[in-house]
Amino acid sequence: MKDLDPLDLALIEGFQRDFPVCARPYATMARTLGCSEQEVLDRLDALERRGILSRIGPVFEHGRAGASTLAALAVPPDRLEAIAACVSAHPAVNHNYQRDHAWNLWFVLTADTPESLERALDEIAAATGLEPISLPMLRGYHIDLGFSLTPFLREPS
Repeated sequence: MKDLDPLDLALIEGFQRDFPVCARPYATMARTLGCSEQEVLDRLDALERRGILSRIGPVFEHGRAGASTLAALAVPPDRLEAIAACVSAHPAVNHNYQRDHAWNLWFVLTADTPESLERALDEIAAATGLEPISLPMLRGYHIDLGFSLTPFLREPS
């Protein structure tokens, strides 16, 4: 990530929280950054291809946008990378991450209905051969999920 240029960094850090909600958000971002809309699109595409960005999209309040759940799989360590890629490829999965626990792969799913959510869990079970546990949210807490990349760009001391 040390090879991010100032525009890449401004693009990532500047719109984690304040993504423009309008008909042409990338044009609005371009005006803010002093570049063209096409350059914003090209850079986002390049950042995604390099694995720096995995997703560009909203995070919805779970009770207003259908159904969601936190789920986990107990994945054999030698299959973790392949199973994580399989889970990430499912369109209902927002993100996943590894935890140091028997249930070592955690992921968030969203769907338009509880039935669609159950189908997604069943599809993941069929695709992975592993049975997920579902841990739906009972009470919501707002946390800020924006992260500064600046500490990762410094050389270690």
